[in-house]
Amino acid sequence: MALKKFRPLTSTQRFKQTPAYDEITKDKPEKSLLEPLKRSGGRNNKGRLTARHIGGGHKRKYRVIDFKRRLRDVEATVEAIEYDPNRSARIALLQYPRGEKAYILAPNGLAVGSRIVAGDNVAPELGNALPLKAIPLGTAIHNIEIIPGRGGQVARSAGQQAILSNREGGYALVRLPSGEIRRIHENAYATIGQVGNVDHMNVSSGKAGRSRWLGRRPHVRGMAMNPIDHPMGGGQGKSKGGGGRHHPVSPWGQLAKGFKTRRTHKTSDSFIVEHRKSRKKTK
Repeated sequence: MALKKFRPLTSTQRFKQTPAYDEITKDKPEKSLLEPLKRSGGRNNKGRLTARHIGGGHKRKYRVIDFKRRLRDVEATVEAIEYDPNRSARIALLQYPRGEKAYILAPNGLAVGSRIVAGDNVAPELGNALPLKAIPLGTAIHNIEIIPGRGGQVARSAGQQAILSNREGGYALVRLPSGEIRRIHENAYATIGQVGNVDHMNVSSGKAGRSRWLGRRPHVRGMAMNPIDHPMGGGQGKSKGGGGRHHPVSPWGQLAKGFKTRRTHKTSDSFIVEHRKSRKKTK
């Protein structure tokens, strides 16, 4: 994927960097794989605002992604690479011999006409899905199942990849994109390769309007509010939280930096071999 830059003729275009969309080969989605997607506007079932800064944006329809790779040992042909408004990654449209069609996350380097397959004994090639016990060590993988049969849940965003580092006692040790090393059952499926749209992290919208198109409303800083609206509001001039030194907090008083929000005793702790921040502490 390449990024498209613009001449700085206006303030909007000065820092604007958008995707070139040169990898996309089809502009209309497959109708049989679409579902309606209702927007909440940040409100719960009682109509109360529970998630701020959400609202507006362009209408979308959900693309049904086959995270489980349900058809096993059946070779499929990549018919198109498409844009998905619901995620940062691109999606690939697969055509199976019997007429079935499915969407998967498009790995980096997957091209139209490629043949991919999912199964226990398939080759560990780009786009193929197979259990962790059949994948060579050191391979880059994505769309990893945490529980076998549940479907891929890990490493699904644009440019993400995990590394299969070791196997022991019926489990595979996988280094996740966060740096965490986790034990995952060797029968869990994963897809070979890195998720496409690698340059997504370098995209710069250039103007507030593009964020509004995505359904993101303005985010007002707490320090710019009044004391009644935010703990960090008020004060004479530019102050840190109402005239005195104030640690950054949420509107409801929870610390915003350094406060651990993960539960102390969690069931999945036994599967974590190395936490994502453990390497930083040792330095």
